[in-house]
Amino acid sequence: MASRVVLHVGLMKSGTSYLQQRLGANRALLRDRGVLFPGETWRDQVLAVSDVLGRKQAGPAARGRWAALVAEAAAYDGVVVVSMEFLGPAPPERIAEVVGSFGDVPVEVVLTLRDLGRGVPAMWQESLQNGGTTDWTTYVAGLDGRRKPARSFWRQQGMGRIVGNWAAAVGPERTSVVTVPPRGAPSSLLWERFCAATDLDAAGAAPVDPANTSLDAASALVLLDLNRRLETAELSASDYHTLVKFGLGKRVLAGRGGPAIGFAPPAWLVARSADVVARVAATGARVVGDLADLDPVVVPGVDPSTVPAEERYAAAVDVLAALTLQRAEQRAGQRRGDQRRTGGGAATVRT
Repeated sequence: MASRVVLHVGLMKSGTSYLQQRLGANRALLRDRGVLFPGETWRDQVLAVSDVLGRKQAGPAARGRWAALVAEAAAYDGVVVVSMEFLGPAPPERIAEVVGSFGDVPVEVVLTLRDLGRGVPAMWQESLQNGGTTDWTTYVAGLDGRRKPARSFWRQQGMGRIVGNWAAAVGPERTSVVTVPPRGAPSSLLWERFCAATDLDAAGAAPVDPANTSLDAASALVLLDLNRRLETAELSASDYHTLVKFGLGKRVLAGRGGPAIGFAPPAWLVARSADVVARVAATGARVVGDLADLDPVVVPGVDPSTVPAEERYAAAVDVLAALTLQRAEQRAGQRRGDQRRTGGGAATVRT
């Protein structure tokens, strides 16, 4: 039986991909030190959490995965760490189900939180990588309301509510808040804070490159235009996820290096953030880092609505170039496969 289970439940856009990749890259090291990061790959955890939360997007591949993860944890004699940001905004009844799955094993919860100044542009980009068609100006203005995009944004970024729900489920003494370090801090600092919160011995853990690189302003606009063009197309969620979100958004457009999306938090967001941070403090959860890290900061960059047409054109050409190279690589792979099937000679010619 596990000695304790640590649930890292997000929040979204708070360095979760970086931490998950680092946990995965050091799976063997952690296992040698009595820590299990369940599953053969992190996708196993994604499917397991999708299963327990009833997320239909995962499809039949998720069925039974949560029970399998719980069984793997129960069979392990040591610490078990699960990291999946879908868990963060779960309602209290789902949280109770998740925590109760582990029976008498103590469950601890870690939440990584990031200031809303950086969170707003990050969440707009995330919305675009999931098919969103709301432009930047409309998105920002709409956050101070009750409909889209405010509803989905605050569901994921309502720190006070989310921390409060998890602290109520496992107790504040078993709930830790890790603040994402300010801009300019080494990426390893977030890892160090996470290890302190989870009480993991990760000395000598292999580093990983920063994950989930942001879209520059021009690339974000190209993705916005593409989403609008695809809005009436009969493209399945699975095809969009594979071809657009990952095929273009994360593998081509992310990290192009153009001017970043700039954001100066408006007065209402600064005031709301102060209220949110006060609610986090009132939960009694342990803080690793500094709640001052959650004060909204100005993000240097450009307003996407001012990006010149030639910069959007350049980003679109980059997409076409990447697609051409991807297609060429696929054709080369097909030719190699044909040659293997024909004994290494020329591919069979059909007439």
